[in-house]
Amino acid sequence: MRKNEEIIQLANQIIENESCAISGLKAKLDDDFAKTVELMLENKGNLVFSGIGKSAIIAQKIVATMNSTGTTAVFMHAADAIHGDLGMVREGDIVVVLSKSGETPEIKMLVPLIKLRGNKIVAIVGNAQSYLASQADFVLDVTVDEEAIPGSLAPTSSTTAQLVMGDALALILMRCRGFSTADFAKFHPGGALGKQLYLRVKDLYVRNERPEVGPNDSLTQVIIEMTGKRLGATVVTKDEHLVGIITDGDLRRMLLKYPDIEQVKAEQIMTSNPKTIDEDALVVDALHKMRENSITQLPVVHDGKYLGIIHLHDILKEGIF
Repeated sequence: MRKNEEIIQLANQIIENESCAISGLKAKLDDDFAKTVELMLENKGNLVFSGIGKSAIIAQKIVATMNSTGTTAVFMHAADAIHGDLGMVREGDIVVVLSKSGETPEIKMLVPLIKLRGNKIVAIVGNAQSYLASQADFVLDVTVDEEAIPGSLAPTSSTTAQLVMGDALALILMRCRGFSTADFAKFHPGGALGKQLYLRVKDLYVRNERPEVGPNDSLTQVIIEMTGKRLGATVVTKDEHLVGIITDGDLRRMLLKYPDIEQVKAEQIMTSNPKTIDEDALVVDALHKMRENSITQLPVVHDGKYLGIIHLHDILKEGIF
């Protein structure tokens, strides 16, 4: 077993080699890249990504990124394409073929069939002198000097370069189309990231009880309300408007301040003008406010009226951190 220092040193070298490979892409960007972006922006059909082996896996990832950022794309495995899946390519579609060598037999069989159908071909290829590069309408050169470990045959830096080129295409298309965070949320409604963009306070606070006491209510009434509603706090209201909040911490501090607790009223121990959140605010904004003020609950208001409480636990349950 190698020593930990040797393992870390080797990992650092691998990361450095891949980083250099990615940096080298900048010198390879040319008019073909800009023309590819324009072609894709003007395209009325689909973008069909294809490849074989590790390049096929990278193509699938690029397709996923495209679809989530406003550009419709599909994946077609090069081997399956020459056995029937080529039927998914329609008139006007752009076919993007990924390959390290540009010389694999499946690619050599696929490319003439695509050209025969009249579809434009964009090559993301690691060999600018390859068959694929010579036949493509546009070539995005992702050639790397070597893989992450010199002499290794396993695609590492080369597939990383393909992925980065695909990311560049997807994000530039996103920017050109004016794809917004609201659009992004529509495509990611189930994930925590999407929830940060669309989930609002009013979607969560309604699940909770609505603790509330008046300014002149007794300590006993305060404790009963806090215990029964199980949110660690109760709001103090007057004429439906919030005037204060009482938390577990306020109760503890009260014991030090008021020896005769039987005479204590809610308004004596409440925190006046507490932090609040509007029901239409994003849940992620409520989380930020809780963190900034080291609190675990926020009274929810709208037009000054008290509606309920959103608790930190409500937000964490949704997977928003």
